[in-house]
Amino acid sequence: MRLPPGLMLLWWGLAGCASGSGLATESATYGLKDGQVWVTGPWEAIHPSKDPDEVIDQLCPAVMELPGARFGDHGREYCGLIYSLGDGTYYASHPSPLGDPQIGRVPREKNCYVPRQVVDARGQPAPLADYHGHPWSPSSMVESKADLLAATQVFSIRIQFDKACHIQKLVPYLKEDRPGELYERRGNSWKLIGLIQPENKASGRVTLVND
Repeated sequence: MRLPPGLMLLWWGLAGCASGSGLATESATYGLKDGQVWVTGPWEAIHPSKDPDEVIDQLCPAVMELPGARFGDHGREYCGLIYSLGDGTYYASHPSPLGDPQIGRVPREKNCYVPRQVVDARGQPAPLADYHGHPWSPSSMVESKADLLAATQVFSIRIQFDKACHIQKLVPYLKEDRPGELYERRGNSWKLIGLIQPENKASGRVTLVND
């Protein structure tokens, strides 16, 4: 994945979600405003929970039911947000397929723009994490360099999953002098699989952690 050179207004909202040529730029659940993607919430396909992991565990099966989400090199990626309304309950936004149509012309090169705003009529959303899916498998975040770059991190957590629903979580700790942490979902827990040392955060280089 590469940063789209002609879309600097959106450059630091780039992550692993898809678009293809001919996609509409707006729908009832997503769109563009002032150069940034917005999405609506909550997404009815995902049950809210006091535990954000319970929300995360529902995302992949729901996203993979969307058009093109499992179609590999010919597929489409979707991005959304996990957020709260300040009441201790977490929700998922609807996903957006908006991204740079110039990306995706070679195998395993897809992209999307991380939504920057959730519209929820019930209150003021506070995003916790962004999420996105890859339409192929296996697909590790270690192989998806743009998803690890400091410049593409918007929120405090990033969730990625492939079409086989292997789920990974990046905690970048961008403003802290400590390593970023890459986890893999195994059953009902997270396994630390890699670290991004402070000096490597700009490049996103991962040092793998042995079992």
